[in-house]
Amino acid sequence: MFVAYLPLLAPIAFIALAFIAFRGPQMRPAATLRRAEVGALLALGIALVSAVMLILTGPASSPLIGANGLGLAVRLDAVSAVMLLVVSFVGWVVVRFAATYMDGEARQGAFTGWLCLTLAAVMLVVVAGNIFQLAMAWIATSLSLQKLLLFYPERVAAQRAARKKWVTARLGDVAMLAAMVLIFQSYGTGDLITILDAARTGLGREYATWIAATFAVAAILKSAQFPMHGWLTEVMETPTPVSALLHAGVINAGGFLLIRFADVMLLSPAVLAVLVMIGGFTALFGGLVMLTQSAVKTSLAWSTVAQMGFMILQCGLALFPLALLHIVAHSLYKAHAFLASGGAVEGVASIRRPGPVAIPNGIAVGRAFLIALVIYGVVGFVFGLTGKSPQAIALGAILIFGVAYLLAQGLADAAPRVLTQRTAAYSVAAAVGYFALQTGIEWLMAGTLPATPAPGPLEWALIILALFSFGLVAVAQAMFPLWAYHPAAAGMRVHLSNGLYANAVFDKLLGGWSTKHTS
Repeated sequence: MFVAYLPLLAPIAFIALAFIAFRGPQMRPAATLRRAEVGALLALGIALVSAVMLILTGPASSPLIGANGLGLAVRLDAVSAVMLLVVSFVGWVVVRFAATYMDGEARQGAFTGWLCLTLAAVMLVVVAGNIFQLAMAWIATSLSLQKLLLFYPERVAAQRAARKKWVTARLGDVAMLAAMVLIFQSYGTGDLITILDAARTGLGREYATWIAATFAVAAILKSAQFPMHGWLTEVMETPTPVSALLHAGVINAGGFLLIRFADVMLLSPAVLAVLVMIGGFTALFGGLVMLTQSAVKTSLAWSTVAQMGFMILQCGLALFPLALLHIVAHSLYKAHAFLASGGAVEGVASIRRPGPVAIPNGIAVGRAFLIALVIYGVVGFVFGLTGKSPQAIALGAILIFGVAYLLAQGLADAAPRVLTQRTAAYSVAAAVGYFALQTGIEWLMAGTLPATPAPGPLEWALIILALFSFGLVAVAQAMFPLWAYHPAAAGMRVHLSNGLYANAVFDKLLGGWSTKHTS
């Protein structure tokens, strides 16, 4: 059926655009830039048509070339359709922005070519119908992105960051290739439909832990999880369009890998537990470090580290539909944030005087969290709280902790009434939004992604640990003005601003490496 082949046209369009860009003029290649924008818009149109055709005909998967899962194949389902839409939309926006941002650069043509190749590789990962194709596209994504990270090769900071990325990416590639071999050994095929259907019935348990572990390692390295996160916070030397593409697209590949092989991951609860711990710690760690950064793009980079950690946490809790929703929301937000980062400083500078700041005391903070949880419980009851998994309920509670921080300011003694009313409305809106989006994404992914299993003793322990950890950090954040100037807090701020020196250890380990390894 034609719908099975249609998604391939999107990456093919970008590959063609890349070769045109490489062979054309390099400085101000006007014709090439027009073709790139039209091609990116065409890819977005193909993604839209693919999604519509999927709705009309149902999911499809068919090999295009070859057999036995080794040839080029396409898988078009709800997951790949959503991701193809996101990647093509972000790609179109970045291509348009880069045409103006890179104007006058001596190698603008080559930059456009590598940008298009990176987008093509990400799209091939998304629509891959077999593990071999996915692994090759996964590796190609890193190789093409490396060229963009070193667009200014003379910059020492860019060389150092690219060297870290090169090492991390190669380790991730090894993990992906190991997973591919184990998949063939366990299931005798590389076809994703066959693999996922078999895993859903419980087949392949003898290799399940090893397969899940290699996928987890590949995802952790790709999504810059602690302690291998340093490269992501140091790639600010690259042009802003690359930062937008990296943080809004490429970095999500780790989460997508876990979501795509959700049925396989469920066969190894121990690996999922490790993902909860690593993702949860990275989310808290990245969020705290982000608050200590003064540079806009560096703060956004640490925000991405935290967001990727939260996404890995969701996958570890087997909340795969919500992890996919997180990818979509984060991609759109972070693309806008990086592309608009240049105006952020001007926006701050234009503020003549800050508005009133309400400092809550301990009683106000306690009332805020209690009210936020009550609102969350009432809204959840309306949406059918009893039908939700404990993991999803706990995740919603973690999200509402962030709103409780704002609510605490509204309940402070010095807060104006309008602030109190506004923060209460935010709490209600956040709870309604969470349950509405959760219901929608679970309905959309029904039959494509597995349902969240009932938690066992290990899962319950991790849920409680996550609630306690995120709750403690939220309370500390809400009471920040009360302890921020304590001498101990000042020392902790220094350590956090340096990322607890984990990146310095990585620098030390790579100290003897030559920069030629980054090419």
